[in-house]
Amino acid sequence: MGKFKDIWDRSKDGNKVAQRSFVRFAIVITAAFVLFLFVKKDNLARWIQAGFTLGQQQRRIEQLKQENESLDAQIHMLTSSKDSLEKYAREEFGFAEPGDDVYVEE
Repeated sequence: MGKFKDIWDRSKDGNKVAQRSFVRFAIVITAAFVLFLFVKKDNLARWIQAGFTLGQQQRRIEQLKQENESLDAQIHMLTSSKDSLEKYAREEFGFAEPGDDVYVEE
């Protein structure tokens, strides 16, 4: 910590004025840049959070696309085949043809 405090004392510059001035300048600029990134309205933390949110939303979109494709295939199957429509109605809604034995489970 002593060397860090010494960098601000201009009386200790000696023959390294240019180097020590550059170090002071670099420290100030770096501190200002970091402060700018974390304090301003659109800061770095929000950018990172937005990146994660975007990734989650893209994964959700892919899931929904796959679900839509599955539902489209099911719709096609039910509209193209009477047997599959009857089977679906029986399984999902408990429909029965006249003369079928129906058992209700609770």
